[in-house]
Amino acid sequence: MSNYHVTQKKGQEGWNVQKEGGKKASAVVSTQKQAEQLAKQFSSNNGGGEVRIHRQNGGPIRDSDTVKPGNDPKSIKDTKH
Repeated sequence: MSNYHVTQKKGQEGWNVQKEGGKKASAVVSTQKQAEQLAKQFSSNNGGGEVRIHRQNGGPIRDSDTVKPGNDPKSIKDTKH
């Protein structure tokens, strides 16, 4: 499984898509929505996993979404995504 994080570093205008454990961003785009879509696409292409979306300026995780066929730790249906 491939987990990805959507982050924005302090002082940075764009949003990073970074594979968990990676040293560099896989992509940098102008909006959080674009970054989230790319992260989900990258994760799906690599067998699924979790996409974790952080708050602006290096903030904590505000949302997480499982990309199929990843294993969702919660058995409830995700009504947000």
